[in-house]
Amino acid sequence: MSRTLPTDPANRRSYLLSTLALGIMAITWLALVLMHPEDQWDSLAQGSGALVALLGFGLGAVVALFAVIPVLPPRALSLIPVALVINIVLGQIIGTMPLPIPLYLDCIGTVLVAALCGPRAGMATGVLSALVWGVFNPTVIPFAADYAMIGFLAGLAPWTTRRWLVPVWGIVVGALSALMAAPIASFIFGGTAGTGTGLLVSFYRSLGLSPMSAVYAQSLSSDPIDKLIVFSLVLLIISALPERTRRVFAPTA
Repeated sequence: MSRTLPTDPANRRSYLLSTLALGIMAITWLALVLMHPEDQWDSLAQGSGALVALLGFGLGAVVALFAVIPVLPPRALSLIPVALVINIVLGQIIGTMPLPIPLYLDCIGTVLVAALCGPRAGMATGVLSALVWGVFNPTVIPFAADYAMIGFLAGLAPWTTRRWLVPVWGIVVGALSALMAAPIASFIFGGTAGTGTGLLVSFYRSLGLSPMSAVYAQSLSSDPIDKLIVFSLVLLIISALPERTRRVFAPTA
């Protein structure tokens, strides 16, 4: 089903605010990449990079919420806090496991909200996950734009039409996520941010790749697999829900 720009004022305003939110987060991401901040990221109050990330992504999250709230039914809005808990709890648990291939599984809640409520809700859930999680683990905050992009693109997947394409969609989203996250992981964290990423980066470095190329290779090796798993799990959940339940959570446009 094709998506067209709405003509009523409320939804037109929602789309414009969503575009503005994406723009703010994209500019913040670009600023972090260009600044190459050398903060330790052990406190939200330390370093210019942390301040830029917090203010930029925080403003993007606020604008995204203003874009989403008017077009979502109350039951759909109630899903977002649940999704945040799922993302953070799973992300923390997986983050402590010594996996041979870096997996994250920290966006299942985001993708679920996006599948049920649309791309704008997915975008808001993604950036809010990074900000809320960042209170406990500030290293997550620079990846807020990546989480927002994942949520937005997940909402565009053919969840109820060509379901066989959803896993492929997840792989593509994972590849795009890798391209967005790699500069942050390389320039801010030296390529070691995340679950087991340091070992895989070291492996690619041993093959003769440059530091930046090794980070990209690591991201492109693990992120598509991670998103394939996430999108497949959410597809199973969506498929098990009655049509009536899916209609309850659908956005008004």
